[in-house]
Order: sequence, then structure tokens, then C-alpha cells
Amino acid sequence: MRLVFAGTPVAAVPALDALLKSRHEVAAVVTRPDAKAGRGLKLGRSAVAQRAAEAGIEVLTPARPAEPEFLARLREIGPDCCPVTAYGALLPQVALDIPPHGWVNLHFSVLPAWRGAAPVQHSILHGDDVTGATTFRIVRELDAGPVYGVLTEAIRPDDTSGDLLERLSTAGADLLVATLDGIESGELEAREQPADGISLAPKITAADAEVDWRKPAIAIGRQIRACTPEPGAWTQLDGVRIKLWPVTLAPGSPAPGSPAPESLAPESPLAAGELRITGQGVQAGTGSTPVMLGDVQANGKRRMPASDWARGLRLDGRSAVLG
Repeated sequence: MRLVFAGTPVAAVPALDALLKSRHEVAAVVTRPDAKAGRGLKLGRSAVAQRAAEAGIEVLTPARPAEPEFLARLREIGPDCCPVTAYGALLPQVALDIPPHGWVNLHFSVLPAWRGAAPVQHSILHGDDVTGATTFRIVRELDAGPVYGVLTEAIRPDDTSGDLLERLSTAGADLLVATLDGIESGELEAREQPADGISLAPKITAADAEVDWRKPAIAIGRQIRACTPEPGAWTQLDGVRIKLWPVTLAPGSPAPGSPAPESLAPESPLAAGELRITGQGVQAGTGSTPVMLGDVQANGKRRMPASDWARGLRLDGRSAVLG
């Protein structure tokens, strides 16, 4: 089939690479316009635009997919189908109607669970054991179209959203190619999503990523892993913003829901957000058991182990509370 691929971030590049190696023809790529990123906020091309340029493929960057110029060019290219992975813009019906086989999206959840912009983050945030990827035909309602194919992936206890997305983007790329093969051969038919089990996964903002140390340790751990690498979990100390990387339960802390043996109990209780320097590192109090901080990054500073950060602040011997 003749394809126009739509995608934007790094997570979409494996899908584009798989399509380039497939029997199908990628005639052009649609991606979001150049955007400012990084510390210097320099204008840069999306990861998909860069990969497409390397492959010598035409790159279309409409500000809105409803632009007449974009729609006219899409009709000129004449795709049979438009595969999509993390494009990042809503498609109008007039665009959906152009390819005979529609727009087929690779979404990183097992639909109808976690419809929306941040399915991987929400699956970790809510403590799911299993997630996956789904290919479906795009309709006007968000992530509600009929499904072509599904794969599943176990969520590991230490997975960040970046770790999980990397695995899903690789496995999902093969699913997308297989879906297009099946559509072309006529052997694959889309089936409507079930009405039960719908959950929503809206974008997680920087405000959502602020840690509330009054929550249980298990919830804080999930939040930080879900927000790593984006948008980045954070807290404050003495008015300075501190970015956080994944934490672990403090040594001797009981597993969630089990009582602590007296011999392993913490030396004294920690208030929510209170810090303690130990031989193993830096503990922070939560609404349940303490956690050990991993790497941290104070605003304007480099990323470093929490023990180095605490040593530089001379926290040992004085009371300090995050939040």
C-alpha cells in the first residue's frame, strides 16, 4: 500500500523504521511543526521529521491538519492508508476521509483502557500489572475506533514510563506493520471496542507531577516512575525546586500492607517529607513507610545521587522537610 505516516516524538520512530523496511511504500510523513526544546529553547525538528529527512521522504508540517494546503497535498499524494503513532493533533473528518483505508493508529494501551494522550504514564500511575498496544481505525471520538490488533506487555516493578514506552514502541511497530499487511490482503477486519472498561488518560502536567509526601510510599513511587522522564516528578526544599528520579522503599520497610517486624522498624518515625541522612543514603518520610531518594536535580544544578546533594547542602544534623 501507499502510505503517509503521521508521528512526532522519538516513540514514533520505531514505527516509521518498521514501515520503511516493510513491503509498503512510505510516500510522505506528517509531523508537528518545529518546536522549542531543551535548556536553550532552540527551535528544532521533531524526531520523526529528522528520521524522514534522513530517508529522503517528504515531510509535511501543518500547524493544523485542517489547513486547505495540507489537505490538497494529501489528496495529491493519494495514500491508500495513513498509519499514525503519537502524532499529537486531532484529525478532522475531511482528512480522515481521504485514504480509502482510513487512518490506522498505534496506541500504547489495550483499548478501551487508557484512551488519551498519556496511556503509558497512567498505567504505571494506577498500578496496572499489564498494559499493551492496540491498532485501530481513527474516528472522530477520541481513541474509540474499531480495533484491528492487540499485544500485551507486563509492567515491571521498576519500570518508568520511559522504559515501558521504549518496549511498547518497538513491539508496537511490528503490530502496526502486521495490521497494514492484513488490511491490504483483506484478511483483517476491525472490531468495535467493548462498551465496558473505558478509562481516560489525559496529559500529565507539571502540576500533576508535584509529589505530595502525605501519600503512601507505594503511590509516591508510582507517581515518580510514571513521570520519568516526562514531565519529571518534583518537590521543593526551602523554596528551591528539586527534580526527582525513582525512589525505593527504605531498608527495613515492610512490603505494602504487611506489618513491620520490630527488628527492622525505622529508628524513629519520619513526618511526611522529612529527610534523614543514613549510611545507605537519604530517606524521606511519606504517609506510610519512608523511601530512599534516588537521583535528584536542584533547579539550575546537575543531576546527582541524593547523598551527594544532601552532603552539599549540609543537611546532616538539621531538620529539613520536602514539599
